[in-house]
Amino acid sequence: MTRKLALITGASRGLGAAMAEHLAVKGWDVVAVARTVGGLEELDDRVKALGLPGAGNLTLAPMDVTNEDAMRHLCRSIHDRWGGLQLWVHPAIHVAPLSPAGFLDMKDWDKSIATNLRATGSLIPLIEPLLIAGQGTAVFLDDPRGGEKFFGAYGATKAGQIALAQSWQHETARHGPRVVIATPGPMPTATRARFFPGEDRRPLIDPRAEAARILDAL
Repeated sequence: MTRKLALITGASRGLGAAMAEHLAVKGWDVVAVARTVGGLEELDDRVKALGLPGAGNLTLAPMDVTNEDAMRHLCRSIHDRWGGLQLWVHPAIHVAPLSPAGFLDMKDWDKSIATNLRATGSLIPLIEPLLIAGQGTAVFLDDPRGGEKFFGAYGATKAGQIALAQSWQHETARHGPRVVIATPGPMPTATRARFFPGEDRRPLIDPRAEAARILDAL
């Protein structure tokens, strides 16, 4: 590999898009995964509009992280084309509406489990060999709302995702890959807007600034 390669699963908007943009500007090649084709195309347009000669290449991968066959094929393609990964960032998340635990909608509950837990559990075994080959780092983004009232579906599945990442972190501490769990500050994202509609967004942190803080700290 002559350039560093990053995989961002959940790169079409919010912090994931900001991280993909930040890395591309820094000269990384980025594989950007998301379900929203329009969001990926807007990300690509923003990077190209900067016109930076040293910017990295964006490979847009419009797919759902819950589609295990598609993700397996993507990881195989990364192996065949690049040989490995230097970075995997996993901001992909399903944000269920706030609800009392006694009124959980089972469709949202199932989707929360599929996206936030099952997909993470299926991606780690696929991506670990790529990170080992590239001496890379995996980054998970914590949002410690587990146990808070009305955050049942989101909080429980997000906490489960981070618990899985922590287990992987401890298991690989000596031989790699490196696993980092970062806690972003409050940002004016679509996720936060679902939780706190009508909030004054002016004091919130720009996702680009938060992306730079987290990635530069690595």
